[in-house]
Amino acid sequence: MTFANKIVWITGASSGIGAALAKTFSNAGANIILSGRRTKALEKTKAALQTDALILPFEVTDFEALATHVETAWEWKGRVDILINNAGISQRSLALQTDPQVYTRLINVDLIAPIWLTQLNLPKMAKAGGAHIVGISSVAGRIGSPLRTAYSAAKHGLIGYHDALRTEVEVMRNIKVTNVLPGSVATDVSRNALTKDGSRRGKSDENIDKGDDPMDCAAAILRAVENNLPELIFAHGFELELAKMRHSDPEKLFQMLGPLGAQLAAEYNAGEDDKGY
Repeated sequence: MTFANKIVWITGASSGIGAALAKTFSNAGANIILSGRRTKALEKTKAALQTDALILPFEVTDFEALATHVETAWEWKGRVDILINNAGISQRSLALQTDPQVYTRLINVDLIAPIWLTQLNLPKMAKAGGAHIVGISSVAGRIGSPLRTAYSAAKHGLIGYHDALRTEVEVMRNIKVTNVLPGSVATDVSRNALTKDGSRRGKSDENIDKGDDPMDCAAAILRAVENNLPELIFAHGFELELAKMRHSDPEKLFQMLGPLGAQLAAEYNAGEDDKGY
């Protein structure tokens, strides 16, 4: 695949992996639609691009407004070739202590919103003769991660939705679907994570701070799209081992995660929950 003059729509494009994706696809010749909540941050992302870009800010859970945003996106250049559902929010709290509303908010942002946006784009993509949809899930979408019950639920669901969607549209409609499962990437994901009462956590994890460069992650995602990969696990070491073990040896995985979850829960209750794993 060549990306020259392709139209790539990226949600969560104001920072982190989303901003890195915008730069990476722009460097490859694509025109970019930048979506997120923070207009000034989107403008900063746009200033670093080499190609045309449209700033299209919105709140992903404003479901009734999404159809209008989809129309705006398609009217810009007449098509959307690649949709990257990247917007999301993480969690750091024990299920036993977490307000149920945290689950509603997080699943709306991380699962329902990308499903809505994809569903609204699908008829246009089919009529255009094809497209590519990318869902940014997580290693936590493959394994049950401690302190992330809502996040894991949403990211598991996102993988399931995209896998099922692929069976329907890849052959009949020429719409490719790629799930991306990043591990630790050096972004603000931990700082922005929801706590037990839904407030912003405000601090990072050691493993996140030492994680991969977002530009390296974005480059790997571009290659996955280029090669029409159904799934990319962008992780290393222990995280990659856990993700693979979910299918190769689930019993061993569950045996490992029990003590690990107990350790992280104890650290969380002691106020030492910034080490990650």
